[in-house]
Amino acid sequence: MPRIRTLTTVLFLIIVPSLFIYYFYYDSVSSSIITRYQPSSSTEYVQQLIDGDGAQQPPSSLPQQQQQLPPMDDPQHKYAAVWRHATNIYNHPASNVQNDSSTSSSLLRSSATMLENLLNRNREREFTYAQITPPSMPSPNETMDPDPEIESHRQFVKKMMKEAWDNYVLYAWGYNELQPQSRNKKMDSIFGPTKLGLTIVDSMDTLFLMDMKQEFELGRQWVAQELDFESTPTETSVFETIIRYVGGLLTCFALTGDPMFLYKSRQVAQALLPAYNTATGIPNGLIIPKTGKAYHHTWASGAILSEFGSHHLEYTYLSDMTGDRRFHDRVKRIRSVLNNAEKPNGLYLLMLDEETGRWTDNKVSLGALGDSFYEYLIKAYVQSGHRDRQALQMYTDAMDAIDRSGMINQSASGHLTYVSDLVFGKPTNKMQHLTCFAGGMYMLGVHHMAGNSAVGIDIPDNVVRDDSAPKTLANLTAAEYSRLQRHFGLAVNLTETCYQSYHRTPTHLGPESFYFNEKVEAINPNGDYYILRPEVIESYFIMWRLTHDNRYREYAWEAAQAIYEHCRTESGYAGIYNVMHKPAIKDNTQQSFFLAETLKYLYLIFSNDKLLSLDEWVFNTEAHPLPICGHNSAYPASTCINNNNNNNNGRT
Repeated sequence: MPRIRTLTTVLFLIIVPSLFIYYFYYDSVSSSIITRYQPSSSTEYVQQLIDGDGAQQPPSSLPQQQQQLPPMDDPQHKYAAVWRHATNIYNHPASNVQNDSSTSSSLLRSSATMLENLLNRNREREFTYAQITPPSMPSPNETMDPDPEIESHRQFVKKMMKEAWDNYVLYAWGYNELQPQSRNKKMDSIFGPTKLGLTIVDSMDTLFLMDMKQEFELGRQWVAQELDFESTPTETSVFETIIRYVGGLLTCFALTGDPMFLYKSRQVAQALLPAYNTATGIPNGLIIPKTGKAYHHTWASGAILSEFGSHHLEYTYLSDMTGDRRFHDRVKRIRSVLNNAEKPNGLYLLMLDEETGRWTDNKVSLGALGDSFYEYLIKAYVQSGHRDRQALQMYTDAMDAIDRSGMINQSASGHLTYVSDLVFGKPTNKMQHLTCFAGGMYMLGVHHMAGNSAVGIDIPDNVVRDDSAPKTLANLTAAEYSRLQRHFGLAVNLTETCYQSYHRTPTHLGPESFYFNEKVEAINPNGDYYILRPEVIESYFIMWRLTHDNRYREYAWEAAQAIYEHCRTESGYAGIYNVMHKPAIKDNTQQSFFLAETLKYLYLIFSNDKLLSLDEWVFNTEAHPLPICGHNSAYPASTCINNNNNNNNGRT
């Protein structure tokens, strides 16, 4: 046995360097799958902005797919046998090296690890993806509302986007966010001082939808040439990276069919995988991509529900488009842990130990730390083309539990409905701005669960219903029927409450949180900040699209005017410190989600329904629209995980 181990070690010491020589030689003589082109340099674009000349028109060609080799774990690969032997040793050291702690055993494991890393690099070079046909996007004229006043509102929002983007390009290009008042890059943003282009990636689909082609092509150039997430040496949020980078890049792929965006999206997602190496598979919240070191937030007692519970939309589409099941397998495992976890009164608490799978706090919330988990349950059902019945069951069970918990209450006057947090089993009297997404969530659920039916119930006839929903109102059970009525009422009433939280302040902008008691309703008497958040406007958008009730356009226009009046600076837009004070004092931060979400939803509200149908697209929690399986040419039914066990169908 010692002689065999010695011989194996020698072979590895010969083969591994040979593989790396092969790798670097191949890399130097083969062309990358990402064919780069130059619309114009960033410097030229900025100079043209300064001169007022606009940007150079880029060529319209897309990258072409290159010939690929089989991955190393493919039986056809010339080093497949070496790879199988290496991974066998790496994964089962006890049986293969008999717990030998010698240098020989250590070298074997080290060699296997090197080969594993080489496989990951080969996966990137030998990139395959599903062949999709990007949906034909209507022209600006085709999405114009026939009412000239509404179209003027849309152009007003587009002007706001142009101002926000151009000032970012001028003063913070390549960095994450802009400080508009000081005309500088923001060094303490959510991704730190790194040049990860957060605003670029977050903005690109908004630019595309607004037909801002030159700006979009400049962003594409930066992503193709500069985005290098894997080398980031500072800690980053796993959740924020998924919803902003992975989601944003996937949307650009779906809209354009450009494989560069899919390639970059998988690069980013792959760098996050070490965070999932916990006993339960629940990921740590933070990771240093360059080293793979992962850990949870120091202020948290465990993994955060809204963070680890909001990967499903992005990872499912990524796996289906690439055939790389690692991502979907991660979210399947997370869902399994949550299903098996003990839920007091059916409720999901906010923090969970990554190693034991047990809850570590006693709070329930549809706001901070909880919000997008619930959002992604109903949206996973939508994304699957109504095939993911488990997601729907989890959603309805969770909403029923919240109904029973006492979290949903009426104001003292009885005029407003609000959702509070639950702390140690008792509801508070405070609602968060973040919770204001819930009106839209409830409405989206009604749309996709009700089906298209002429049956008259308390849901008004003007409510749009998805033709493809599996049930019609005629054959719902009594409990399902009652739930739909309840959810529709909550959608309307919660959206109205959130509107009042804006309308009742001097600035007509809503606070981060607001209270309900005998003296106040939907305001924060001590004042509170507004940081360009989108949740209220998001609900206006969904309510408008699915009811065509004009009040939601009126509410949205009031918000757009308030943002322009109180948040606009000479060099972009910033949040304000106190919504109760005029003139408002600004916070010198143009959040990337202002361009990704707030302005996108405003623009869509003032466009007609042809632009991003809610029966073809589902928005992630950063407002990046992802296609619905089987209902969108960017997501053919043949590629869907819920349809096929063989997930390489349709990939080249």
